Amino acid sequence: MRKRKNIDVKLKKVTFADRAASLKKRIFKIIQIGSRTDVPSLCFDIFIVLVILVNISITVLQTFEEAAGYAGVMEIVEFITMAVFLVEYILRIWTADCLYPEKSYPAAVLGFALSFYGVVDLLTILPYFCPFFIPSGAVVFRMLRVVRILHLFRINSRYDAFNVITEVLRDKRNALVSSIFLVLVLMLASSLCMYGLEHEAQPDNFSNAFSGIWWSMSTLLTVGYGDIYPVTIGGRIMTVIIAFLGVGLVAIPTGIISAGFVEYYTKIKVGSYSQHDADFITLNVAGGHPYTGLQLKQLQLPQGLYPAVVLRGEDVYTPHESLVLEEGDSLLLGTVSVSRFECRIEEVCLEAGHSWIGYRIKELDISRRVFVVMVKRGGENICPQGSTLLQEGDVVLLLEKMFKNQ
Repeated sequence: MRKRKNIDVKLKKVTFADRAASLKKRIFKIIQIGSRTDVPSLCFDIFIVLVILVNISITVLQTFEEAAGYAGVMEIVEFITMAVFLVEYILRIWTADCLYPEKSYPAAVLGFALSFYGVVDLLTILPYFCPFFIPSGAVVFRMLRVVRILHLFRINSRYDAFNVITEVLRDKRNALVSSIFLVLVLMLASSLCMYGLEHEAQPDNFSNAFSGIWWSMSTLLTVGYGDIYPVTIGGRIMTVIIAFLGVGLVAIPTGIISAGFVEYYTKIKVGSYSQHDADFITLNVAGGHPYTGLQLKQLQLPQGLYPAVVLRGEDVYTPHESLVLEEGDSLLLGTVSVSRFECRIEEVCLEAGHSWIGYRIKELDISRRVFVVMVKRGGENICPQGSTLLQEGDVVLLLEKMFKNQ
């Protein structure tokens, strides 16, 4: 007769705090930019975009006298859209620690509140609701409602194009500042020249050195309002020279930004190190992976690896620093060899009796040219650390640098 074995099953008691934390993470994933595989998040993205468009449309329609007969309906629709923005802002404040997991909750809330989109959200809500509490400042708050136009950036932020623009402007900021400085210097110099040439002929229009700034701006930027213009021969000759210089100087920032876009997309296609050969490996960000919820700039990748592409369902994302990895993403990592080295990827299966079993990564007797890139354990990818204990059945991914003459 078989003996019945008593098996003790220990069930983990789910507390209210655990449920609240799980609910917060789920809400955070929904209100963030979602993927096509997450239906609730995708529906929220579409919904919030429609609400933004409706709100902006109401703001524009309220300026038409013909729409005065529909003022009551527009006020109701505006109140509903602003209530949606208010609820969204409260949810983003509540889930701020999910956006900045490395910070404490107060620091995370402050970080979101001071971010670009946090300020835009706040300035979108305040001008509408504050007049209910501070009637005397209603006119000022109505003027501030124009800030809600910035909410259009929330639509653009749900696509990668806006991130590309910000990355290009950040990379080329020094060159752009230099070009703007040249324009300001030329504007001041031309104003001084025109004062000397036109002051006697037009004392009202060119009364001092700074009175020609308006003329200089319209000439350099090729706007040409025509309200102030030279009447002397010397002034007209100077105007021709300034106009030619203005065309060249205004074209400089355009060329800088265009070159930045070309460099950015070239870097995406061939990698950050296009002059070297590169191999690629795919890292699946499965459930519980330590990279989940981190921005690309927060990843501590081993030397020789760089993020090339992020695959999210059917979407392909360029690897900008602020991109947040989500569960289910596939991160394409490039392995780069410097001019004197080549790289090779090798997998080592720790079968029964392997000498590495039971040792930590920092205790392995391997060459200094060999790096542990990843540890696969079952269906989980483990980010290697010096204290990671290797177990039977693990698959260790090694990156080896070799001299080209080997």
